[in-house]
Amino acid sequence: MLPPRPGLSRWAMSVGFMLRPTDFVEACAADCGDFFTLRPAPGRQVVFTSDPQAVRQVFTGDPALLHAGAGNVTLAPLLGPGSVLLLDGAEHLRHRKLLLPPFHGDRMRGHADVMREVAERHVARWPRDRAFAVLPSMQAMTLEIILRVVFGVSDPVARQRLGDPLRVLLEEMASPVRLLALGLTGSRRRGPLSPWRRFARLRALADARVHEEIARRRADPDAAGRDDVFSMLVAARDEQGRALTDDELRDELMTLLVAGHETTATALAWALERIVRHPAVHARLRAEQAAGGTAYLDAVIRETLRLRPVVPAVVRELQAPMTFGGWDLPAGVSIAPSIYLLHRRPDLYPEPLAFRPERFLDRAPGTYEWIPFGGSVRRCLGASFALLEMRELLGVVLREVPLRAGSRGDGEATRRRTVTFAPADGGRILVGA
Repeated sequence: MLPPRPGLSRWAMSVGFMLRPTDFVEACAADCGDFFTLRPAPGRQVVFTSDPQAVRQVFTGDPALLHAGAGNVTLAPLLGPGSVLLLDGAEHLRHRKLLLPPFHGDRMRGHADVMREVAERHVARWPRDRAFAVLPSMQAMTLEIILRVVFGVSDPVARQRLGDPLRVLLEEMASPVRLLALGLTGSRRRGPLSPWRRFARLRALADARVHEEIARRRADPDAAGRDDVFSMLVAARDEQGRALTDDELRDELMTLLVAGHETTATALAWALERIVRHPAVHARLRAEQAAGGTAYLDAVIRETLRLRPVVPAVVRELQAPMTFGGWDLPAGVSIAPSIYLLHRRPDLYPEPLAFRPERFLDRAPGTYEWIPFGGSVRRCLGASFALLEMRELLGVVLREVPLRAGSRGDGEATRRRTVTFAPADGGRILVGA
């Protein structure tokens, strides 16, 4: 027997989760408790949970029985079948081992100068004494950083040629209405009126540009000496001496783009949205910046990712019957630890709705209590890169400009962009005294 489910139709569940995602999951938890079942598509059942013991069980369980690739299948049209996010078993481990070395901490820290230079240039162009949504600027920054650090494209003209179709493709998936339409058309997606036709055209153009870059990099005699992630992946070999194919490279590069661009930009927008609404936090951050420290900034980043996690849940599809929290789940059902609900449990975080970075000065986040990057062998490969990027970009903002809230109220609501939970108004701020 599965956990209870809200008394909603599949249509109502899809609309609720796409258009009012946080209100929807909060209502489900209030109605059903720590476990509830959703049926987002015919034949698919997902059990969401915020129970810490169940989260621990998912992250410490046998990966052979808990398939993340099958659970993330909705991302396949964008990322492709060769994405590390969609693979399981031996092939997932093979790709993960090839992807890990370029994201080694010491290597990533060497790119901090690029991050700061990009941030300083963009922040200098921000409007003064006029409220604006900061998310588009953060997206521009993180896209440029991804294209320079990951793709290794330093020439501005080449960056624009590669980046423009990638940006348009991501924007196509950002609208909750279009995303809902893509999900609901299902088997009709190839029809003449299907929204999948436009998506397929945009993806084809983006893919063509990526494959052009792959061919150029393979032909570059100096590629072995470059330190960008792309060149390292071209040169990488597994234990049997096999390289990634062109299609596998495309899928992994698209994965790194989505994971390292949209998610980090959204987290940065949320961080600024929170900072400007808490003057004491803002003042303490600026004082720390002047003194050359980062401990409180790191705590602010952790608290932002706790209270406003960018990705709402992680999903695993059961390959055999398993029991979570007393519920016997059959094979084929997915178990989904809810990052959003877990991070708001009062038994883990006193005053869970309060923005209190100090809570992370007193203790390190619990492995199974703070999971914005997932966990275990499926933890985000770029977590250290994302945290470094947030620290460097926020550091530039705090050093270069005074900030105020750009809209009234306690904070912005949440809207869905692609697979992320973003500030509904884009994180409105105001630069000025």
